[in-house]
Amino acid sequence: MTRTGRGIVVVAAGSALVLALAACGTPPWDQSGAATGGATPSPTSTRIVVVHNDLQTGSTKRTLKAGDITLDVTYFSTLDIGRWYADANKPLSLTAVASLGTDVGQGVYLSKVTMTTTVRGPKGALPAPAAQVDQSTVPPGYFIKQPFSYSQTFVVPPVAPSATSATFSIVYELLLQTGASSSTYAKETASDSVTVTFPAR
Repeated sequence: MTRTGRGIVVVAAGSALVLALAACGTPPWDQSGAATGGATPSPTSTRIVVVHNDLQTGSTKRTLKAGDITLDVTYFSTLDIGRWYADANKPLSLTAVASLGTDVGQGVYLSKVTMTTTVRGPKGALPAPAAQVDQSTVPPGYFIKQPFSYSQTFVVPPVAPSATSATFSIVYELLLQTGASSSTYAKETASDSVTVTFPAR
């Protein structure tokens, strides 16, 4: 008798649940019922691209490898990064010093540095300034083996006011003396990039 009573209660509760769901409309698992009510708008999303500012703290250090040469570079600016406005001149400075993995007294020289700029805005790429080049005026190049170093400042000219960031691609062309007193050299190349975001005025 007790089992029968419980069975009746369960059926009654189940019936009440079905009636409650029917009163609320089409259940979420009934896809055919939802389709007959018209198309459901697709949610829209906006992709947010976060650009890292390599000079956010004022400077950044990199270690580059070019064959047996290790090039330690520090990038910085004498202008506060909070004033790196897109439509103003902006100085980007660097200091580089080289060391050798197998050092038998060879010299390391920097023959050429090329900096290419890529500018971006909210909608993509923007016109960029011409590449800047520092070609050594002394053969075979600037001597940059420790404790000597190379220092240079490239002035980034004004770009479009709508620009939000710039990436500077720097190529270092190095000459490694093949022997301690040799007049022949092996060429090595090291590449790097630095991205800086522009503050709004």
